[in-house]
This record gives sequence, structure tokens and C-alpha cells, in this order.
Amino acid sequence: MAKLKILEFPDPRLRTKATPVTEVDDQLRNLIADMFETMYDAPGIGLAATQVDVHKRLLVADISADKADPHVLINPEILEKDGVTVTEEGCLSVPGYFEEVERAEHIKVRFLNAQGDEIEMEATGLLAVCIQHEIDHLDGKLFVDYLSEAKRTRIRKKLVKEKRQQAAVVI
Repeated sequence: MAKLKILEFPDPRLRTKATPVTEVDDQLRNLIADMFETMYDAPGIGLAATQVDVHKRLLVADISADKADPHVLINPEILEKDGVTVTEEGCLSVPGYFEEVERAEHIKVRFLNAQGDEIEMEATGLLAVCIQHEIDHLDGKLFVDYLSEAKRTRIRKKLVKEKRQQAAVVI
């Protein structure tokens, strides 16, 4: 397994719309293992392939405190959503920022698992929020897109400045 580099906002690659996975094979399963390692190490509760510069419709998630409930969703598609919840969200691609975002409280999603089996699953609460957040990534959307333009611009400027300062220190 290998830890992958997570792209950070405002990297334009985060805006790439992911294409469907056409084959569930060992190469994809290796990517899944690497994504879990990267997500857990970050630490985070969800990671979309887009965030590691792989533009395939794949996400991993685990909202458990003990890393005991991993989910792999290949080609996820939300079939139903209802209810409303407002949750403070953060993102591995927008490090250090947390903002309230409104999402569906309950979803029904169809996807392939790591063995290529088609699954339908219902999710509520934090897992539903996490899946919606990661599917947004696959569609080239970030949680900051739900914020006002002023907030999004402020976050972008701060992250760009921090990156510049880190680059100056490395030299």
C-alpha cells in the first residue's frame, strides 16, 4: 500500500468530472487500499478518487472511530434523498476549514463494491453526508461551492498564501 498525495483547493484538477469505472480488477482494488491508507492517515472519514488525481467514479468512506466500518462505492448513484440536515463539514482538500453545509439527511445509493457486485444501500446522518460530499468531488464540486463567494475567495487566498509560504521554507 502507498500513501497518495491529496490535491488541495484551488487545484483545478479538483474540478474534473470523474468518468465511470469500467472494470473492477486488482489494479482498482490496489487503488482502493491506497485510498483507505491515505484517508486514515490524513485523518479523514471519506476520500474520492478525484482528490488523489484519479478521475474515476470511486470513493471510500469510514465514519467509525476505530476504522471498523469501511465502505467502497464504485460508480455511486444517488437514487433517492430526503430530509435536511446542516452539518459542519471539512475536507481533506480544503485543510483547516470547517463550514456548515445543508445536505439530505437520508439517501439511497446504488454502486458497485470492491468485488464488482451491484449494491443498493440506505444511509442516514453522517454517513449520508459523507457520501454526498464525496460524490460532489466526483462531479468536480467542493463543499466550498456551497458557501458565499466572499467566503470561498477568502479561503482560496489563505490556502494559496500558505502554500507559497511552505514552498519558500522548503527552498
